[in-house]
Amino acid sequence: MIPDLSVIIPARNEEWLAQTVNDVITKSKLETEAIVILDGYTEKAPELPQNSKIKIIKHDVSIGQRAATNEGVKNSAAKYIMKLDAHCALDDEFDEKLISDMQPDWTMVPRMYNLHTFSWKCKICGKKWYMGPVPTKCQNPECDNTKHFKKKIVWKPRWSRRSDFMRFDNALHFQYWREYKKRPEAQGDVVDQMCCLGACWMMERERYWALDGLDENHGSWGQMGVEIALKSALSGGRQVVNKKTWFAHMFRTQPGFGFPYPNPGIGARKYSQDLWFNNKWPKQQHKLSWLLEKFWPIEGWTEEDLQKQKERELWPGKKLI
Repeated sequence: MIPDLSVIIPARNEEWLAQTVNDVITKSKLETEAIVILDGYTEKAPELPQNSKIKIIKHDVSIGQRAATNEGVKNSAAKYIMKLDAHCALDDEFDEKLISDMQPDWTMVPRMYNLHTFSWKCKICGKKWYMGPVPTKCQNPECDNTKHFKKKIVWKPRWSRRSDFMRFDNALHFQYWREYKKRPEAQGDVVDQMCCLGACWMMERERYWALDGLDENHGSWGQMGVEIALKSALSGGRQVVNKKTWFAHMFRTQPGFGFPYPNPGIGARKYSQDLWFNNKWPKQQHKLSWLLEKFWPIEGWTEEDLQKQKERELWPGKKLI
């Protein structure tokens, strides 16, 4: 049977891959499959359940998150595809809730929560604390334990840490946009979204290729949320957040608790700036300034920034300032 939805999961040295795949399979209601790309594991890959709804593609040498996502979509026959990071939890019946509101020229993102994946527990005094690197000392100042700790799986959203709206600043750097939720145009269950994190988004598979898939000239990863959002909107379609359902994403921000892929550095950002500031994507129906004015005013942008962008569009190739 042809699936309704293929969830594409690029994974490199991901400790929580099995839990993520399990959520895809157990939380879905429709004919939904998981396509997992094991992208150059340097550590032992986690065992995944034997299930006809799980496809596994292996690479001994990493090809990068963008290339792995493109490969996953190439192995899909479903009408819809969703890209999902390999450290995410999902809402019950997430697939039906998203697809029931989908339009052919939309990119849809569920609302996002922070994922409380695990806690550490001291085996000596019993103190627990929020996830992070492997402890070297108990956080109880009265306990001198430096060796005996237990990792306790939680796998629940942090309901107080919700993000519906994101933006990019005048350097095309992803930012959260918490104030936007107060605007009249932000009300409702399904509303326009300027940018997304890149961890979870869905669209029709044919539209994905009509938008040229993910541009691997950016490098392995970085700027993915900006790329998807701008392709979605500037092509004449829409990117929307669907507040009727959610995903929860694990954030790794502490030293020793970082990303599985090497940092893309400034290369992805510079490529992205040249592509979008200079309107070089050939399938654009709108210019970047059109999208800026649609969401204006935007934190991180001034009237001078907007005018500079309009000047770039009047004189293609104008040197970036």
